[in-house]
Amino acid sequence: MSVSERIQKSMAEGSWIRRMFEEGAIMKQRYGEENVFDLSLGNPIIEPPPEFRRELKRLAEQPLPGMHRYMSNAGYDETRAAIASQLSLETDIKFTSNDIVMTCGAAGALNVVLKAILNQGDEVIIFAPYFAEYVHYIDNHYGVARIIPTDEQFAPRLDALENAINEKTRAVVINSPNNPSGAVYSKERLHGLGELLRKKETQYGTKILLISDEAYRKIIYDGLKYPFPLHHHTQSLIATSHSKDLALPGERIGYIAIHPECHQREELVNGFIHLNRTLGFVNASALMQHLVRHLQAVTVSVAEYQQKRDFLYEHLIEMGYSLVKPQGAFYIFPKSPLEDDVAFVRELQQLKVLTVPGRGFGTPGYFRIAYCVEDRVLEGSLAGLRQAAQKFGPG
Repeated sequence: MSVSERIQKSMAEGSWIRRMFEEGAIMKQRYGEENVFDLSLGNPIIEPPPEFRRELKRLAEQPLPGMHRYMSNAGYDETRAAIASQLSLETDIKFTSNDIVMTCGAAGALNVVLKAILNQGDEVIIFAPYFAEYVHYIDNHYGVARIIPTDEQFAPRLDALENAINEKTRAVVINSPNNPSGAVYSKERLHGLGELLRKKETQYGTKILLISDEAYRKIIYDGLKYPFPLHHHTQSLIATSHSKDLALPGERIGYIAIHPECHQREELVNGFIHLNRTLGFVNASALMQHLVRHLQAVTVSVAEYQQKRDFLYEHLIEMGYSLVKPQGAFYIFPKSPLEDDVAFVRELQQLKVLTVPGRGFGTPGYFRIAYCVEDRVLEGSLAGLRQAAQKFGPG
């Protein structure tokens, strides 16, 4: 028996990120890992902070009774309360444990939320460039992705959003700091976005959920203060994980935090809890829940990522690439010197530098570099990047 036609199509479209990562693994076997400079995957090289190791050691040496058993599908109340307390401190919005649902990463959170709110044919708006899996997540639950452009700084275009919203619009997904561009959406742009959503809710007599993917919220540079989207639309929630801020991508630990004033909050939360179980996640990792409970105010070294950003940005500018300086996350998204971004990425691949074409993020004509890698990889990639720039001219 073969897989369904729908899944065959999804597999064929695939993910450019994973495709380049897998091709990179083959190249490393062929040429030696030290000779291939893989900037394709946002898989942080920075290790979890020392507080994580101390907490892990403490739990190993002094295990809690029953610490590996099932718990409520919402997660441990103590962990949810710790997250609510930290979010309340950061946002000045009064969260409680009842507003938090622990999930298997941000991906699990997004799938739970979309399954809960979508009827077949409902639309979800996303801004390009976007994290490639969003389209698959929406399709998983028989929704329709409406993709709209951003401006030259990769901020949401509100005119395009106004034209895209209709009576079928159930949600808008935003991601700030953004993967792949590193853009941080300003308070002013988010305020305008919230006003527009409320205007459209009134026009169509509907509710539009603002879903804020905040996986990179704590990785922000140049002294910027993170503008919380939840301040600008109460019909909103956070879907996030500790993959980036605690460097735990393989542990798949995240959460949903719904705005306490969200319409039908209790019904939505009950739906999320139900779907955590019925989608097969059951609950987020028990061990990770015990660990992150005490790490809500802890983050990896953002200064280390900023140094990597500055190093790469300065070299790319000097080479003649055209790009917007990232304000957060750990990606840089230059214009491709070739109109065909796939062809340019293939040229870099011949030079043993692995990147991802912009069309994988809904934005042809660009390419993504992940700089969450060892310094030797960044340094080693410069020769190939320079050679490609000299061959094809500036982006």
